[in-house]
Amino acid sequence: MAITKEQQAEIEAQRGQSNTTMRPTVPAMEERLYKAHEVLDHGLVRVIDYMGDDSAIVQAARVSYGEGTKHVQNDRGLIRYLMRHWHSTPFEMCELKLHVKLPVFVARQWIRHRTANVNEYSARYSILDREFYIPQPEQLAAQSSINNQGRGALLQGEEAARVLEILKSDAGRSFDHYEDMLSQDGQDGLARELARMNLPMNTYTQWYWKVDLHNLLHFLRLRADSHAQYEIRVYADIICDIVKDWAPLAYEAFEDYRLGAGQFSKQGMDALRKMVKGEKVTAEDVGMSAGEWREFEASLKG
Repeated sequence: MAITKEQQAEIEAQRGQSNTTMRPTVPAMEERLYKAHEVLDHGLVRVIDYMGDDSAIVQAARVSYGEGTKHVQNDRGLIRYLMRHWHSTPFEMCELKLHVKLPVFVARQWIRHRTANVNEYSARYSILDREFYIPQPEQLAAQSSINNQGRGALLQGEEAARVLEILKSDAGRSFDHYEDMLSQDGQDGLARELARMNLPMNTYTQWYWKVDLHNLLHFLRLRADSHAQYEIRVYADIICDIVKDWAPLAYEAFEDYRLGAGQFSKQGMDALRKMVKGEKVTAEDVGMSAGEWREFEASLKG
């Protein structure tokens, strides 16, 4: 369970507050504010604040005084044009601030997206909760034999049970030692900044993450992809739903031109042109390696 009763009470108190503003708001986002969307076994995503919407993108592109045009269809066409032609700066006019609770190993993938403002919970000043990510059995898979970054067949039976037990026992034992080092027989224990260093990568951390819409969509293009690691993809899927509420026209264009689209190399385009003409094409014909050809075929199959 990701949310305690105390945390839920705090969320309800935040949602009970009301403020007046002259800036544009999005009703669907107002409804989402502060609510916790649970992820994995102890994780969560919450909208803390947002700025801008579809009209802000249009306004920035036209540098106009108003909120875009009077016709949604015109705004939709412009947003799709901007997305289609990789005009990014109008999308940077919108910003989103999230509270995210996630396993450390997921956070280390996430932080590679360096175009955001991040403030993480500090285990130098505070004591971490005894919370670890333990995968569900259907997520326990062997290493892929063809993809160094991916998973292969699911572990079964005794092997799956053995791995789960190792994950649980190692995490529990490490946290026992963490707590023991912090406090020893009523005396001052080891400094928090040192005691944390042997905690496992599946320990939960949390942060506030603020990002503009352009860079958020780049994050989602990579992390909501079916090839992304499951443990970060489930967070990206929830954020996709949030963006769909926040800027529906921009998200629709993103789905059409980024998330659901493909990108082809020069050799890939040569192969496609030959296929359209009805010609039979091989990797050698267009100068692709076996790996490139495999990825090209996979992109055509969807």
